[in-house]
Amino acid sequence: MNIVENQPSNKGVKKEDTQRKIHDPITLNTACRQFNDLIIYNRLKHLPKVDIHRHFEGSLRLSTLSQIARMFKMDLPADPVLLAPMVQMVEEVADFQVFLAKFGTLRKFYQSPTIIKRIAYEVVADAAMDNVKYLELRFSPQALAAEKGFPLEDVTDWVIESVREAAEDFNIVVNLIITLVRHDPMHLAERVARIAMDRKDYGIVALDLAGDEVHFPADLFTGLFREAKQEGLKITIHAGEWTGADSVRQAVVDIGADRIGHGVRALEDDSLMQMLKERKIPLEMSLASNEQTGSVTSIIDHPLKEMWKRGIKVTLNTDDPTICNVTMTDELAFAADYQKMNFFCLYDLTYNAIDAGFLSETQRESLKQYIRHEWAQVDEDSDKKTF
Repeated sequence: MNIVENQPSNKGVKKEDTQRKIHDPITLNTACRQFNDLIIYNRLKHLPKVDIHRHFEGSLRLSTLSQIARMFKMDLPADPVLLAPMVQMVEEVADFQVFLAKFGTLRKFYQSPTIIKRIAYEVVADAAMDNVKYLELRFSPQALAAEKGFPLEDVTDWVIESVREAAEDFNIVVNLIITLVRHDPMHLAERVARIAMDRKDYGIVALDLAGDEVHFPADLFTGLFREAKQEGLKITIHAGEWTGADSVRQAVVDIGADRIGHGVRALEDDSLMQMLKERKIPLEMSLASNEQTGSVTSIIDHPLKEMWKRGIKVTLNTDDPTICNVTMTDELAFAADYQKMNFFCLYDLTYNAIDAGFLSETQRESLKQYIRHEWAQVDEDSDKKTF
């Protein structure tokens, strides 16, 4: 797959298929935030981007959800205006339990194999339409299978198949991560982990742990993750998002995490910060999500820039585009606008994400060259420190 083309390709897709599958990619919502400089936003929109922390289950199109609700006569509103507050953070108090509850509603929409395949395709298409050139998409087979009792193995293969198709159609490199959910039964986690290990040569590159870290510590899963690592999978752990710095240390030292999901609380512990710097452990951060879950009080107060200044390998990602109502372009614009991070900072965040990505070295070098070339094309007449 060629990752150095400037525009997404839909080669091989019939016109009617394109209209059916890609009719309303997620777009900027200025209802909750106004960007101070739309010139900067538009420049960011056209730059190639990297997203290594995006959840399938938090990325469904609102229009598709509306269609599914109507098609299957679900006990949920088909009107997008009424449906939105049930699946998005809309003027709600920032709280991780409220945030997680959205996933409970979203699980109800996986009504058929065709629907799951369609959603998988659309998630990748939407990333490509935002000019994301490399995407790591994580998903929980158990979440997709629960509503209708689909076999976990089949659900996983449906996602792999549709993601591969969309990646080819839209000229985007996508790797998949399977997520274990902390608050699911252990026997289910063991089965899902085995599914991931069995498919490490078919697009699954890593195992993740997410969910309620307050009540379900990561050490319950240490054995599973060590086994997965021995089998050749990479490891990323959500930690330091809703609990303290110790959860980050545990993920790195005890479980052997290659990356940390979020990790905003790591800033509370200087010795941990030094360890993260020395070991070059990347942090997968998300400004909108961390504000909406209450991990930080506001995007302005987010530790992203401070950690970057202290030499931590921080990356910026969307986390859950639908629930948060954001794109990758939005996240970069938030960093520029609210964190006062300049062009070079944003470039470095993007470059860090390539370095941190679970890519082959050939893919990594190709992507680095492309990103370097495209970001260098920013208007020569502009002040590059501020765009």
